[in-house]
Amino acid sequence: MTLLAHISDLHLDGTERATRRATRVMDHLRALPHPVDALLVTGDIADHGEEAEYEEATRLLAAPFPVLTCPGNHDARPAYRKALLGQAPDPGPVNQVHHITGTTLLMCDSTIPGRDEGRLDAQTLAWIDDTLTALPQDATALIAFHQPPVELHHPLPDSGMLQGPGQLADLIDAHPQVAAVLTGHAHTAAASTFAARPLIVAPAITWTLRMPWEGGQAADRDQPPGLAFHVLSDDRRLTTHYRVVL
Repeated sequence: MTLLAHISDLHLDGTERATRRATRVMDHLRALPHPVDALLVTGDIADHGEEAEYEEATRLLAAPFPVLTCPGNHDARPAYRKALLGQAPDPGPVNQVHHITGTTLLMCDSTIPGRDEGRLDAQTLAWIDDTLTALPQDATALIAFHQPPVELHHPLPDSGMLQGPGQLADLIDAHPQVAAVLTGHAHTAAASTFAARPLIVAPAITWTLRMPWEGGQAADRDQPPGLAFHVLSDDRRLTTHYRVVL
């Protein structure tokens, strides 16, 4: 069994509010009596893509368990690489593979610099294919990136969803190792399907999306930050539990 925590959309901007909300969630995770095997952070870590925001993220996300990240549309690849990953500030896609308790996690870059919508470019799609091809047929893999590849029935996230999702669906169809797809971006806890796999969207740390039937402005800033816990069993069954942190 693999136990993963999943958060998204911290939007760290140097304000006391953003810092406080992220700190509450990380304190909660560090205090769990049974630690998670890893924490996934699916993008929009910084609000403006500035190095200082990633330097703060490095401090806030420090934990006794692995913390795996991928960028979102608010993130800037060079600063993200330099201040968060300690790498050269290259503008190319940030794709990373991790192996956690027998599970392979592909943290993918679905960002288009300067745009809200996402796309897995040819380089990233080839990297996903090569990474999955190298795995044994009985391995288990999760694919994580920022923008959901399906509509969530709200005009705000649906205007910035992943473009060209069919290419990823074809890849997933060819690789039975993929157990699920994990994303962020929408600021709402959601569950759907994609390419006959579970599609799980993490809630946001910064604010919660009000759906059209709930009325009011889209951004509910009074809701507490949320997170997801994914339990991945040996038969590739994914079970997700959502929590808020008061």
